[in-house]
Amino acid sequence: MARTASTDQLEKLSRREQRRLQHQDLSRAQLLDAAEEVFGRKGFHQATLKEVAELAEFSVGSVYSFFDNKDDLFRQIFVRRGDEFMPGLRAAVRPDDGTPTEQLHRLVDFEIGFFRRHPRFGRLYLRYSSATMMSADREIDAAMSANYEESMRLQADLFARGQRAGEMRPGDPLVLARLFSGLMSSYQALDPAVVSDDDTSEERLPLAELHALVERAFVV
Repeated sequence: MARTASTDQLEKLSRREQRRLQHQDLSRAQLLDAAEEVFGRKGFHQATLKEVAELAEFSVGSVYSFFDNKDDLFRQIFVRRGDEFMPGLRAAVRPDDGTPTEQLHRLVDFEIGFFRRHPRFGRLYLRYSSATMMSADREIDAAMSANYEESMRLQADLFARGQRAGEMRPGDPLVLARLFSGLMSSYQALDPAVVSDDDTSEERLPLAELHALVERAFVV
């Protein structure tokens, strides 16, 4: 009996610990969601931890139980979304799944769709990504640079495969990857689903036309 009771107690403790960890994960996610909105709307310097905490319905002290400071909170926004973004990008350009042209169109759908699913992060990313990539002294560079380099490499590999298959135009694959990435960012910067809170706003350039533009630009 003693052994059974001990086992039951351990199981109860384990379930309690699981609930505690789940609660922590949920609380952390709520704070990150709020931070995305506040930083995206006001900018890093104008936003305060108090505003983030209030939006998430937490105390400022609770913020410090999850993040070291304002910089850490800002950085963790990009870490979280990067951890979600990269697996999807890798899946979109898998060499063994379709032709290079099919993979390119799948990549368009994934990248545009990701920002549309996370518009608050999209606004934040569009606001800071260019300046961040050129700044060597911000911690966020370390959080973004590895993902950025991998995404460029994967896209360059896609263009190289397309060239070998005779499907994509000639040229330095990395240059083509950067041009493609710039085109996606330009579209996202004017995508009402990302930059507007008006749910009734129509696409300024339908996604089907973006696909056609990509086809004309990169496919032979």
